[in-house]
Amino acid sequence: MIQAQKMSTGGAAVRAIAAAVLCVFALSGCSTVKGWFGGKKKDDGKPNEPTELTDFTASVKVDKVWSVNVGKGEDRIGVGQGPAVADGRVYAAAIKGGVHAYDLQTGKEVWHFVPTRKDKKDREKKDKEIRLSGGPGAGDGLVVVGGLDGEVIALDAATGAQKWTAKVTNEVISAPSIGLGMVFVRSNDGRVTAFDAASGERRWFWNHEVPMLSARGNGSPTLGPGYVFVGNDDGTVSALGASDGRSTWDQAVSQPEGRSELDRMADVDGTPVLEGTTLYATSFKKHTVAIDAPSGRPMWSSEHGGVGRLGVSADKVVVSDPGGTVYGLDKNGGSALWSQPSLARRNLTGAAIHGDYAVVGDFDGYLHWMKLETGEFAARARAGGKPLKAAPVVADGLLIVQNVKGEVTAFKLQ
Repeated sequence: MIQAQKMSTGGAAVRAIAAAVLCVFALSGCSTVKGWFGGKKKDDGKPNEPTELTDFTASVKVDKVWSVNVGKGEDRIGVGQGPAVADGRVYAAAIKGGVHAYDLQTGKEVWHFVPTRKDKKDREKKDKEIRLSGGPGAGDGLVVVGGLDGEVIALDAATGAQKWTAKVTNEVISAPSIGLGMVFVRSNDGRVTAFDAASGERRWFWNHEVPMLSARGNGSPTLGPGYVFVGNDDGTVSALGASDGRSTWDQAVSQPEGRSELDRMADVDGTPVLEGTTLYATSFKKHTVAIDAPSGRPMWSSEHGGVGRLGVSADKVVVSDPGGTVYGLDKNGGSALWSQPSLARRNLTGAAIHGDYAVVGDFDGYLHWMKLETGEFAARARAGGKPLKAAPVVADGLLIVQNVKGEVTAFKLQ
């Protein structure tokens, strides 16, 4: 989904998104938007239709372990809600329905919290449910979630009890990151705010200018020893000092070049991945880079990439591009070792690594397992039949995914 400059929350934001989508209809024929709205998958020789899925012989069996519904999902809002996993529990949120904690292995609910506030327009001062947007972040005994009106709510991970609340300047559509004694929140106006994890007191904030036109979405901040790494909407990655938010370096993943604002879109909306001292990041403009995290020095660059989160295995980096092709890149040099073009225009999620396979989801609720060595299809399963926007999450051998209707499903390989 494409949006105009990331504006105020609520109705204004929805109107901005709608207007921007209309612009995309006019400019590009909506070849990549259709699937976000549940378009049917038929081919008929039409180049703008999602590719029809074809049969193949599965080489691995995938079983559904459990499935739950967390409430009213995001539907067409485009916030990419996804689950978080920590300490044997799955945490998930919905636009309406609150935050839920489930046992990772069984899907049994552990606790449920519905955040509310007083409605100032209501004469009876009834509590109004807060609309949650970004998926929850979890870690260090906390679960933290953001709202469409800039709310930040921290809960006790063990019990679901509210610990503290705070406010930021714009909607929060990415999961907060928790660590180093702080909670780091990326809001939709390009600002990162750091809160004390124990008290919720604001410690610092950092601003980055947002382009006039950008893809709908943000990646979460990535934490490293003493650093916070942030993907920006202008195609750069920034390294900030965790203690004070001071910028240490900025590095371009891709250049926002082109004749129009649409051509110049270069968002780094997938959460960068830090492995050792190497930071991997990918952009909407089909570029992926490996960066030496302490110095900001580029190590390699590839002309394949996309908006969603990238998957990193022992020897490969897996990316899905905006057109629907999945690439397996050499982790050491960035060259393309294989490509899988058979999911064209299916509006793919970012990639996850599940055992010996790369996995992406699509607009029709399907998950596709591909062999890491060759990119060949190995298995396919469906998670509720509604669009998947957030990349799957893998923990303890299970793959967990959330669709736009608020259904959370866990799968395992046999």
